[in-house]
Amino acid sequence: MRYAMLIYETPEDFDIYEGDEESLWSPWRAYYKALVAAGVYVDGSPLQPTTTSTTVRLREGQRQVQDGPYADTKEQLGGFIILEVPSLDAALDWAARCPVAATGAVEVRPVNDRIHGMVTGQDG
Repeated sequence: MRYAMLIYETPEDFDIYEGDEESLWSPWRAYYKALVAAGVYVDGSPLQPTTTSTTVRLREGQRQVQDGPYADTKEQLGGFIILEVPSLDAALDWAARCPVAATGAVEVRPVNDRIHGMVTGQDG
């Protein structure tokens, strides 16, 4: 089963990533390599800070555009990882190993393959 890990980071986490010290990136590289070695990594990517985001809504047929995130929160969506694992417990184990779990939060949510298949015309 596929699970999305939504990685929520504090503003301080984003500030730290501006540096290029090896100590910042070695835990992420090790985590990525462990996911790949276990054969559970499907896809993923970090996101730019919420200051670069734009939110779009359609109201009464009119597009409304807002600079910045939808909500002002203490933690920001910093990235995502898609896993292919046998169970929720396995996904939770990987989420607990994520470097951000100690300072932010990692939300684990099943990917809805049925609806994806309906939208794309592909069998899930």
